[in-house]
Amino acid sequence: MERNKLSRIGDSGGRSRRRAAKAALAGVALSLVAAIGISCGGSSSSKTPTASATEAPSNTVWLCKPGLADNPCEVDMTTTVISSDGSTTTESPSPAKDPPIDCFYVYPTVSGQTTMNADLTIDPEEKAVATSQASRFSQVCKVYAPMYRQLTLRAINAVPGAGAPSGDTTASRDTAYADVRSAWQDYLAHYNNGRGVVLIGHSQGTMMLTRLVTAEIDPNSEARKLLVSALLIGGNVLVAKGQDVGGDFQNVPACRSNDQTGCVVAYSTFMEPPPADSLFGRTGSGPGAVIGRDAANLEVLCANPASLSGGTGALKPHNPTAPLPGALGALVGSIPSASTPWVAYPGLYTGHCESANGANWLQVDATKVSGDPRPVVSQVLGPTWGLHLVDMNIAMGNMVDLVREQASAYKP
Repeated sequence: MERNKLSRIGDSGGRSRRRAAKAALAGVALSLVAAIGISCGGSSSSKTPTASATEAPSNTVWLCKPGLADNPCEVDMTTTVISSDGSTTTESPSPAKDPPIDCFYVYPTVSGQTTMNADLTIDPEEKAVATSQASRFSQVCKVYAPMYRQLTLRAINAVPGAGAPSGDTTASRDTAYADVRSAWQDYLAHYNNGRGVVLIGHSQGTMMLTRLVTAEIDPNSEARKLLVSALLIGGNVLVAKGQDVGGDFQNVPACRSNDQTGCVVAYSTFMEPPPADSLFGRTGSGPGAVIGRDAANLEVLCANPASLSGGTGALKPHNPTAPLPGALGALVGSIPSASTPWVAYPGLYTGHCESANGANWLQVDATKVSGDPRPVVSQVLGPTWGLHLVDMNIAMGNMVDLVREQASAYKP
């Protein structure tokens, strides 16, 4: 049976890889907090750089940018759509020729380099994840994606048997953030031209963008005018309990309708309630660990892109069929089988935000019926991670549709 590229470990060697992955990742809850722990309110004590947008140098290494040769965010998006009865159709979306808005994407932890912080070399891992997570947004926006000296997979102990390099994690995470902030200032100074922009991030990318919004956008009314929305996925954005603001952001609220702009969509996916030591959906551990604030009055935001107003909605998964290179490729295993670069599985999942026992998450439920040949995702890294590896792709169609509607509703 075929497997979802970002969710299933193949039968051949899969069990041993899964055991190795789980053993190596067992201690990541603590190391992730230590290494990336800018959790949702910028708990880092380091000072934020003060350069203005007009002073920003145009020296960003761009992974994706309009007009860039070999741009992984502008690729063939031909998609095999597989229905529950196994029948298929083909869709051929293409990048928009003149979209009205921009997207600024920061990728998750993918670097297989051996240092604490990656350098700015564009490796196959960054290209692959940009294609997987950002390229389909080219239908609705111009996609900009900077390289940044992110904390590597080894830095968060996510490479089985490799161990983590030594280094000051506070300085290391500040190094990563400084690159993202510099790229944002570069983008504003040289490319934005007053256009609305959608921020898109996942995992470490979300943590970087959460810090950016907290410092650069949320307190600045002029900067907020440019914000179409922020898709901050799999990184524990905090709000006051029962509220849409009041945690990380005081002025940028949760999105609650598809025509709302200047708002944030955030969630982490699970197929079962997150355990007490979950890395996501909770304020007490993992990237959501609250440091120096009253955790009792905060919770992790869940805004369901399939039904922002609440309730259950049909998720629209889109998955690339090319293998993911590097250490992550070894963890996620087999990929979908199709002759096109993408596969879509309409009607296979529903999603709804759920709260229980101090956790908030996007509950994913399979709607597979008898005879349905399509593979179903599983929590291959264990319950503490949930469906973290597929946070983006399991709702990719929903988020592209949402950005299209927000672009139409946005008023500069």
